[in-house]
Amino acid sequence: MTLLTTWPESGPETTVRRTADPVEIAAALAPLGVRYEQWPVREELPEDAGSDAVFAAYGPEIDRLNAEEGFTTVDVLGLHPSDDPEYPVKAKAAREKFLQEHTHEDDDEVRFFVSGSGIFYLHVNGEVHAVFCEKGDLLGVPRGTTHWFDMGTAPAFTAIRFFHEEDGWIGSFTGSAIAARFPDYDTIAAGYAKDRAAV
Repeated sequence: MTLLTTWPESGPETTVRRTADPVEIAAALAPLGVRYEQWPVREELPEDAGSDAVFAAYGPEIDRLNAEEGFTTVDVLGLHPSDDPEYPVKAKAAREKFLQEHTHEDDDEVRFFVSGSGIFYLHVNGEVHAVFCEKGDLLGVPRGTTHWFDMGTAPAFTAIRFFHEEDGWIGSFTGSAIAARFPDYDTIAAGYAKDRAAV
């Protein structure tokens, strides 16, 4: 289940919106040009499923989105905790790559979460929208939208990535330190888990 939290860009002291209702989330994001959908979850897929299995499981949805959007490249990116001694280094480097505010001038950022979770922070029109995405969620961030992404200190997710440009992920960093002023993935995930446990 997704969670959307919105604050003024000045900081998280005031919460403008907090909702886990998919209809409300889609309605709030649509005026920003952000695409939000939920696809059926393929429960038979292991959390760390490889590309071939993911493409086979989500072929119809991928084909539909490709027909609508005309993507040139679709790939699968996964990062999961393991006994590999390199995992902590890889996890830290992967997180830091996306954690600073940036834009994509030549492409949208479209991701579908096959498993796990991550948070996209959208900095638009004087507000910051934290979109906590879990398996089954698709988010499309329009090119030129200022944002950052946090996968947490122990990343655990598999996502399908869609690109219009063959060069793939190219970020233009703003140099702003705004990301440091807002709750990170670990903080939001812990609070969300506590809320759901109390229900």
